Amino acid sequence: MKILRQLNISLCICMASVCNVEVAGAAEKKPRPRDNVRVSPGREKIIDGALAYLADKQIKDGDRKGSWGISSRERQHSVAITGYTLIAFQAAGNLPNEGKYGKNVKAGMEFLLKGERGYFLNPSNGQYMYEHGIATIALGELYGKTRSKKIREKLENAVKVIIQAQNSQEGSHHYGGWRYRPRVGDADISVTVLQVVALRAAKNAGINVPKQTIDRAVSYVKACRNSDGGFGYQPRSGSGFARTAAAIYSLQVCGEYGDRDVEKGSDYLMNALRTKGSAHTWYVYGSFYAAPAQYMRGGKRWEDWYKVAGDLADSEKIKMEEGGKTMYRWEAKGGNNVGPIYMTAVYTTLLAMPYSYIPLYQR
Repeated sequence: MKILRQLNISLCICMASVCNVEVAGAAEKKPRPRDNVRVSPGREKIIDGALAYLADKQIKDGDRKGSWGISSRERQHSVAITGYTLIAFQAAGNLPNEGKYGKNVKAGMEFLLKGERGYFLNPSNGQYMYEHGIATIALGELYGKTRSKKIREKLENAVKVIIQAQNSQEGSHHYGGWRYRPRVGDADISVTVLQVVALRAAKNAGINVPKQTIDRAVSYVKACRNSDGGFGYQPRSGSGFARTAAAIYSLQVCGEYGDRDVEKGSDYLMNALRTKGSAHTWYVYGSFYAAPAQYMRGGKRWEDWYKVAGDLADSEKIKMEEGGKTMYRWEAKGGNNVGPIYMTAVYTTLLAMPYSYIPLYQR
């Protein structure tokens, strides 16, 4: 396992170095401090138990074979939930038919590869671009490691959908962003970040992404910043935990690593985590972005974040004994009430981040 991890880290660093050469709009990348964060043996058991739970709950047959979803909301958004879950498996070193849960990853991948050309489900769905974004991220990471021709075709078409749906109306308050459906219209930070991260995952894997598309996206994200260091859902709206996490992570993947807005946003998130913990509305959704954003900062900031957020995750886990296996899950609550698969996938990704398996989560 350690040899596989080291080989994967070397590959990811090489890929990141190649792809950072021409990241559109990127500021000169400053070295970030190293950290001493490691996954403890106890936490490794939690991660493996969570993956065992996710593997056990994968749909085994029917039209939804290979997907995930237990609650009604999860079943309504099975493409997104499958995307989040595949990222969790990859964060712990699993690939299609490789690793302890390789068969589960392959089945989930096959589910995402179905559907219309470039789309993952009916694009008239009211919040389609959320699902499209996370599914594209998952496939982008898988393609970068497998070079599967089948994935590449789907990925290229999915990227085209994103590019064509970006708001390109100069003078609009929503210029450069994305909204719920695959068409040009208004925009918000939560949908926008998914498209930005998806484009970066695809770019890392060798898919062409126009410089202008990234430049526009950076403009929109910065238009949502506020004087308190946080970011709003849309320009001129109040700051919040999840929207700030989404914003600074999207700036980082666009190459704005040392940007002052990223530093101020990172401080905003740290203060918010210490004062309210997981009580924030959409805390889990925000954590999916906040964890890699703080990881990219590195040093003491990341050490502090992993300590506080990791301990919160540990304290809220639910232990299960099924069929002689020890499993762990997290239950939805409050504004995070999507379902246990979603919760477990996001928390597992957070806890596994120090492994550095996923190219998107490289410094």
